[in-house]
Amino acid sequence: MTDQVVALRLFISFILGGLIGLERQLHRRTAGLRTHILVSLGSCLIMLTSLYVFDIYKDKVAADPARIAAGIITGIGFLGAGTIIRSGEAVKGLTTAASLWLVSAVGMAVGCGFYKAGLLATVFGLITLFFLRYVEDLFLKFAPVNKKEVTNGFREKTTG
Repeated sequence: MTDQVVALRLFISFILGGLIGLERQLHRRTAGLRTHILVSLGSCLIMLTSLYVFDIYKDKVAADPARIAAGIITGIGFLGAGTIIRSGEAVKGLTTAASLWLVSAVGMAVGCGFYKAGLLATVFGLITLFFLRYVEDLFLKFAPVNKKEVTNGFREKTTG
């Protein structure tokens, strides 16, 4: 793999992770632009390293680049868990945790050269984060739950 390919993959990972991070930043979430970029870049670099190590040792030992990728998922689970907060019956931070998990996967996809999947996942992630929030709000207007109307998934307002 050439230095230009490595730089391109890291740059694409930076952009795609940044797009999702920007949405989180615009909605004032604790894990915003910089966090998402760093997770995406880190995942991409780990995937690149995994492919590099595999390429070096492929004729010498049995190596599996997927093993390192599996470690990324475990690590992101811990990072995501740190963004989830429970307050009474409400749980906050699940969407941010999921978006961190997504940008990690995007970084891994870009890191191994699966650009189209990384780009499509970013587009679908942005659609989910930007537009489906309005669909949720629309449905929640008409769906009272246990005498409480839940809006935006986290803010509760007693209806009676």
